[in-house]
Amino acid sequence: MRIVPILLGLSSAVVLASEAPQSIPVIPLAAEPVVDGKLTDWGTGGWIKVPVKPAVATADRVRFGLNAEEKNVTGSLTVQLKAGIYQDRLFLALRWPDPTADTEYKGWEWQGSKYIESSKRDDMAAIRFHLGGDFDRSMLAGKTYKVDVWLWSAARTNPAGLAEDWTHQISGQPIEDAAEFEIPGSGIVYIKKNRDGGSPIYRPLRPPRTQGASRLPSFEMTGSAAGSIADVAARGAWKGGYWNLEFSRRLNTGNGDDAVFKPGQRLLGQIAIFNRADDENKSVSEPLSFDFSALR
Repeated sequence: MRIVPILLGLSSAVVLASEAPQSIPVIPLAAEPVVDGKLTDWGTGGWIKVPVKPAVATADRVRFGLNAEEKNVTGSLTVQLKAGIYQDRLFLALRWPDPTADTEYKGWEWQGSKYIESSKRDDMAAIRFHLGGDFDRSMLAGKTYKVDVWLWSAARTNPAGLAEDWTHQISGQPIEDAAEFEIPGSGIVYIKKNRDGGSPIYRPLRPPRTQGASRLPSFEMTGSAAGSIADVAARGAWKGGYWNLEFSRRLNTGNGDDAVFKPGQRLLGQIAIFNRADDENKSVSEPLSFDFSALR
């Protein structure tokens, strides 16, 4: 069984069918916000409070075959969220508490006779939108669905003013080249993650075999990101114990791997917050209903 990291929706929590997703109104904006992470264009009123909690409870880690050690330092917190449209673009603004800005990712450190990958991780935030199938807040519920994922990271995408654009497929049926997770009592869940097409925002770096500097970077910015992977503008700024983050993307990119935002629709989504962590060590919201009805 091959296991790879997953980014969103991993949880043992069950959402009752009678519980309606929290509504996120998408409002028309009088002016175009500057995507700079300062949030000064969004005003003080109308913020929606979205609770997030650990994606995987400590007691469930063994059940899911994960490291039993609790690594989620995000915990339970409240994200303030606003969504709006100006002309042909969707804008999202998020604000959440974080005592420190973690802006380093991995790196290679010389130890003994070779370079070892550092355990450092950067802060991240992700949002996903329903593309098809039976959407669920969990990737391990055995349901089949597909989502458009935007992933912002403080070290790897923020310097470029972008978020990585991904597509995730989740299924109870085999998917070629997918990661496989055997869930007790539920069978095997298949998860396949694909970066959208185009030139990447950053690329990994391998260390030399011989000693150089005591610490070397594990990635470099390309400076040439383009295509569907780079069509989400995003910028975060940390100040006074809070991350402030903005996303922006065209309503319809014309790319088959991107969600299309239409006036009048209600589109399911979800957010996740990572505090110097990755993989399952995050906190996620329940499903959200992005309501575009004000834009008819």
